[in-house]
Amino acid sequence: MPLPRTRRRDDSYRDRRRRKVCAFCADRSAQIDYKEVNRLRRYLSERAKIEPRRKTGTCAEHQRALSTALKRARHVALLPYAPQHVRP
Repeated sequence: MPLPRTRRRDDSYRDRRRRKVCAFCADRSAQIDYKEVNRLRRYLSERAKIEPRRKTGTCAEHQRALSTALKRARHVALLPYAPQHVRP
């Protein structure tokens, strides 16, 4: 007699989640430009790290272009390399 398959709560939630859609693929007119600081800030964490694809939902092609644009913006000092620390 086969054993009943048990699923954890996390597994069922993972199956029901909607797939994230790449914002750049959805908006075809949008180009990734290193000078658009407000748009690029959404893809940085509070620690000024580049967010991964699984978190932002960007496709591989746009994630590569996005990381290049973020690095260029950092080089020109439009975006920080490190987070701004608040002194106690």
